[in-house]
Amino acid sequence: MEKGLVTAQLVAERIVNNVERVILGKPQVVELAVIALVSGGHLLIEDAPGVGKTMLARSLAKSVNCSFKRIQFTPDMLPGDLTGVSIYNQKTSDFEYRPGPIMAQIILADEINRATPKVQSALLECMEERQATVDGTTHAMPAPFHVLATENPLEYEGTFPLPETQLDRFVMRINLGYPSLSDEMLIMERQQFSHPIEQLTAVASAADLLMLQEAARKVYVDSLIREYIASLAQATRQHPAIYLGCSPRGSLALFHTAQARALVRGYDFVTPDDVKAVAEPVLSHRLILHPTNGSRNRGSKSVIAELLETVRVPGAMA
Repeated sequence: MEKGLVTAQLVAERIVNNVERVILGKPQVVELAVIALVSGGHLLIEDAPGVGKTMLARSLAKSVNCSFKRIQFTPDMLPGDLTGVSIYNQKTSDFEYRPGPIMAQIILADEINRATPKVQSALLECMEERQATVDGTTHAMPAPFHVLATENPLEYEGTFPLPETQLDRFVMRINLGYPSLSDEMLIMERQQFSHPIEQLTAVASAADLLMLQEAARKVYVDSLIREYIASLAQATRQHPAIYLGCSPRGSLALFHTAQARALVRGYDFVTPDDVKAVAEPVLSHRLILHPTNGSRNRGSKSVIAELLETVRVPGAMA
């Protein structure tokens, strides 16, 4: 492995270990969150209240010493509350841009499905174009720029479900889940007097994160692995239970997250196991099942597991 990739892997390992000091008993979830960060994509966290979604976002931001803003989305929110506004300055006789909370390096978009479609559209531009348009003027987002959005899957009153175009912009969707008995007891013990997030210190910088993202793109992907990723994407479009399959953006997300996982795991090349490990969080929110198979989320995990079993890895022995 090249020296630069070795350095990148060590930085990624430090970030993972640092976040695990706060998020207990969820090594796979923490690794996936770091993989999303390293791949340069945005992350959707869907889970019940109180399981650590905010702490995960804050831990990531603190670990890489990035600016962090938490935005609580509500139905009465306006696009300007997110992106900022232009205010007339009487001294200069000109309009000045006052940045909104979206102008930070790591954003926690809390309860994103409570925002109106107009606000969701403004966020979509920031996520996809890495810029915000206010009064006809575009303002570039800071680098790195990473959105961690949360939504509660149990409460639907007063919500505006994310459309497929918005869901497709998230590189992954993950669930934290509840802690085990022993982990929950340890959480009580460790938070008796203070929260571990208060003692968390940075183990990398924003420049290190940009270096990680660049290094991930250099991880070698063999043509057979690219064929495997494309075959999985094609299979989602042909499966009888799936109404709408994975788009080319989805196969690119699978490609880049597999590169990021290989880097985090200390390899300079992607293996089929890397693709399989990220397939469910990358693809599950991009698939829409036929109505006879339930809602768009229900059953997608089992369908993906079936595809991973049936789609053969090119070049592998039968």
